Amino acid sequence: MSPSAPAAGADAPDWIVLKFGGTSVSRRHRWDTIGRLMKRRAEEEGARVLVVVSAVSGVTNELQAICDGHADAAGTDARIAALVQRHEDFCRELSLDPALALGERLAALRALGADPRRAAGGLDWQAEVLAQGELLSSTLGVAYLRTQGLDVGWTDSREWIHARPLPNQTDWAKRLSASCDYTGDAGLRTRFAAAGPSLRIAQGFIARAPDGGTAILGRGGSDTSAAYFGALLGARRVEIWTDVPGMFSANPRAVPDARLLSRLDYEEAQEIATTGAKVLHPRCIHPCREARVPLWIRDTERPDMPGTVIDSSATTLPGVKAISSRRGIVLVSMETIGMWQQVGFLSDVFERFKAHGLSIDLIGSSEANVTVSLDPSDNLVSTNVLDALCADLAQVCRVKVIAPCAAITLVGRGMRSMLHKLSDVWAEFGRERVHLISQSSNDLNLTFVVDEGLAEGMLPRLHALLAQSGAMPVSEAAVFGPSWRRIDQPATLRPPTWWQRQSGRLLHLAQAGTPRYVYHLPTVRERAREIAGVAAIDRRFFALKANPHPRVLQALEAEGFGFECVSRGELEHLYRVLPALAPDRVLFTPSFAPQREYAAALGKGVHVTIDSATPLRQWPDLFRGRDIVLRLDPGFGHGHHEKVRTGGKDAKFGLAAEALPEFLDAARAAGARITGLHAHIGSGIHDARHWHTVYAQLASLAEGIGTVGFIDVGGGLGVAYDPEAEPFDVAAYAAALAEVKAAYPQYALWVEPGRYLVAECGVLLLAVTQVTRKQGLRRVGADGGMNALLRPALYNAWHEIVNLSRLDDAAGDACDVVGPICETGDVIGRQRRLPEATAEGDVLLVGHAGAYGAVMANRYNLRELPQEDVIDD
Repeated sequence: MSPSAPAAGADAPDWIVLKFGGTSVSRRHRWDTIGRLMKRRAEEEGARVLVVVSAVSGVTNELQAICDGHADAAGTDARIAALVQRHEDFCRELSLDPALALGERLAALRALGADPRRAAGGLDWQAEVLAQGELLSSTLGVAYLRTQGLDVGWTDSREWIHARPLPNQTDWAKRLSASCDYTGDAGLRTRFAAAGPSLRIAQGFIARAPDGGTAILGRGGSDTSAAYFGALLGARRVEIWTDVPGMFSANPRAVPDARLLSRLDYEEAQEIATTGAKVLHPRCIHPCREARVPLWIRDTERPDMPGTVIDSSATTLPGVKAISSRRGIVLVSMETIGMWQQVGFLSDVFERFKAHGLSIDLIGSSEANVTVSLDPSDNLVSTNVLDALCADLAQVCRVKVIAPCAAITLVGRGMRSMLHKLSDVWAEFGRERVHLISQSSNDLNLTFVVDEGLAEGMLPRLHALLAQSGAMPVSEAAVFGPSWRRIDQPATLRPPTWWQRQSGRLLHLAQAGTPRYVYHLPTVRERAREIAGVAAIDRRFFALKANPHPRVLQALEAEGFGFECVSRGELEHLYRVLPALAPDRVLFTPSFAPQREYAAALGKGVHVTIDSATPLRQWPDLFRGRDIVLRLDPGFGHGHHEKVRTGGKDAKFGLAAEALPEFLDAARAAGARITGLHAHIGSGIHDARHWHTVYAQLASLAEGIGTVGFIDVGGGLGVAYDPEAEPFDVAAYAAALAEVKAAYPQYALWVEPGRYLVAECGVLLLAVTQVTRKQGLRRVGADGGMNALLRPALYNAWHEIVNLSRLDDAAGDACDVVGPICETGDVIGRQRRLPEATAEGDVLLVGHAGAYGAVMANRYNLRELPQEDVIDD
């Protein structure tokens, strides 16, 4: 029994258009989902439903191969036979008789193989061939859904979507990448309503050519077909059903922490789609925008999830909404001194691009150079057009082609107003070779063109930097939904944190006064035992600067850790706490320390690290006959912020590899012996292969020294400050170290984590002092700020902040959490969703504050230092 049709209005029948891609029409259960959705839209919303489908997954590729190999008759026949067999098999999976369901369609496909036009491979024949996939899938879908009790009609899209030629369009594009009319009127809508039942299936990808034949919309054209129908029919909305639940702030497959974009306006969605997001074809947005038809992106496997809504009523919130990338970019650099102040030079140059049917995307210019980018269009990658273009351009300028490249684009409103928040992003690009930077005239995007091989690795780092910087307002619920990690792994429920279990006790401790740090020693031991379980590690040292609390040091010493100190003060503190500690369990790794500190460390017999030849040359007697550790700079730095990257040219730490011969000469002259090599190039690193690379590089240098017995690869293990982020992969870390250790078994492996061992164990308790609103922004004031926790101001560090007094209250509007210090930068967290009832006297908890928290606290504005407490149960 089919759902009843709504009454047809005289001039505006009410349609909802649903589009399903190849994976959504390739299995029986997916067609069942399509049928349920059609029925639900009709029954629950009283709308007519038009479904637009792609070809069965992989079929269009096979049809394209037939077109490409048209001269091979035997090969063509074999491919057609395989496609016939595949569709017949699918009919049987759907409990359909292939002859009854698809007999005529399959006969038409066979006939195209025998068509006299095949040998020449004409564009009209290619279009007919490519259209067969959608014609087959739509026919199959109608036949199946009718057996399921739905009164579904079949619509030939070519009767309603008509291609129109564009200025300067090539013959190839007119036939195989067509653009179409999408302006509907009351007459068309009435005729369409009368042409079949209220539930219908039509084809994506195809249209009627001006000569009456078939035209193709190009790859991704089914999205555009749905948009054309939506605009022509004045539809209530167009729903694009795919294998992800919407647009994300980055490619979720490459960046698991990418956030779902819940609501976008047409302009931002257009930029995201155009600059690389694969979930939506860029051409499908314009027709919907012009007709003011909302677009929904939904997930076939998660049909009840809201997904992304694109319409004209979305909140226009400034900030970066997404970072995307496009591969296969070609740069054409044109240089000649003759272009300076030459009237018409660019016109002459661009005329040559036009003649070859190439569209220019990005442009960068100087007095003597113009560089443009070309997207990887079908015309560019399927012909020798680039060679011909360069030959033409060589007549007027020197030409250089730079390829393959990738364009990485930040998309969002008000990009120019965000530049001050993008310093870390600029720094990340500054470490790579950037060929071109382009800022859009509509202030919606900022694009960097880099070597193609760099893009994949940069995206996760850049996304994290954008979220940390505040340029990407991820806490704004009107725009950002859950992360892909949370959506993709919803069953992974993490146990309550230690502070959630101890919330009552923490509230009691806060009564004694705030700001107050509290450390949970069982968590310290748990992290210590994780590192102790890595078999490849021979010696473990705790970087004392992260947290020198006596109880923390005692707990780690009992777990078998040694200690790394960076100053005489740290050494003296360590030995006050642990007076019986063996010197061999201590590393002294200073930076530009005075002579007396080296002397004090050598006097205690601990391992002393040097990272330049200067101390050896200035104080040779101090090091005569001593064993020393050499800190090297491998030439690069990693980490969550530029200020914690301790390797590379801009970092003050470590000896550059090219200066090693000079250092060895100084060591021999002073009579010092190098027994270990050390490198630490940053903090907050989540790539387990990082330490593999560092160890291998140091080991290759150690072989040339001859006296090295151990290699210290430092610390820097990443910490999941965001509750949604994945914890550091200790198993992958262990595997990477085991692999490289097996290659260089002659060297002992030392590590010196700090933050990883203690960040999670500590929280900072603060009391709310005031709650205010200024020009619509809520601010929650606390009795501690950058004086109690410097990391947010210093590193733009992100910490979880909760109202411990109101843990069960619902989240309120976004607010900034600020401290009492007379500095604009005294902000602990921006855009945090604390309960609306947050009020004076409530206790705020700042999570993961056990590392670089109390130890960096200060008395700026003459405020008191935070207190510290320990929980050991």
